[in-house]
Amino acid sequence: MAIKMRVLYDSNKKKIKHIATEIKAHYDLGVNAVDTIPPAYSCDKERIVILMISAKGLVKDSLRLFCQELTKARAQNIALIIDGDQKAADNVKEIIADVAKNAVYDEVLYIDGGLPIFGGNAKPEELAKVFEWTDRVIANLK
Repeated sequence: MAIKMRVLYDSNKKKIKHIATEIKAHYDLGVNAVDTIPPAYSCDKERIVILMISAKGLVKDSLRLFCQELTKARAQNIALIIDGDQKAADNVKEIIADVAKNAVYDEVLYIDGGLPIFGGNAKPEELAKVFEWTDRVIANLK
């Protein structure tokens, strides 16, 4: 059974983009399922949107503006993968909570996105961790 899911990322790190495309392939998602933030095609009635963000502390304005538009009509559920710190995750959760009453999955997945220049593919054990987390997110959809 296919799920209407999008994976959007805000990072210049190759490893983050690689993980996003691996999620798309693993869950057999649609053509426009992976994109940058802001995406070329806006979210519309998505069952879940996974936001992959490289940030420490407060998030940049373009990400904040995108999150402010992420209403319940656009995304019923939101999950966060953070390449950074808890302050960044809390900042994104706060922005989303202020805008709409979307169900934000409690467990944030923290990853090491590597260096922007030398980054590359995620290791198999890193991908396994991401897939296990994504399975839990899907199992707990509201």
